[in-house]
Amino acid sequence: MSVVRWAREEELPALAEVERAADGLFEQVGIVFPPGTTMIEECDDPGRVLVEGRGFAVISMVDGNVHLDQLAVHPDSMRQGIGGRLMAAVHDHALAVGAPGVTLTTFRDVPWNAPWYTRHGFAPMDDPGPELRAIVQHERELGLEIAPRIVMYRPVV
Repeated sequence: MSVVRWAREEELPALAEVERAADGLFEQVGIVFPPGTTMIEECDDPGRVLVEGRGFAVISMVDGNVHLDQLAVHPDSMRQGIGGRLMAAVHDHALAVGAPGVTLTTFRDVPWNAPWYTRHGFAPMDDPGPELRAIVQHERELGLEIAPRIVMYRPVV
């Protein structure tokens, strides 16, 4: 089994294939993303990317919290605990940097999105801060609100 670690810069381009493959799963529930670059292709800082095997998490700081910008696991590597270990590493990072919690935006009704995050300690966030509201607005402008979305929060404990 591989371990969660920070990405190396030369790994970032190959992670785009992981993200595209994971995004392809959404077609099963009628969600087709608009054309454009992937989240990982827009990331130029390996210090924001945790990797394990064929999975990764992109994080940033938003309103004083660690924000999960993207979590992707290649479909061929799913159901092996990679996503859960990545989430645990994100939580541990939030604890290490003194953030009060972890935030994210996701599809509310897709089984491997909001329900999965709920099982990992997240709950709906009713009053996001100004930076997180700006992210939600930006997602709308990009056309990502293809299906109902939700903002979620997990306190660091």
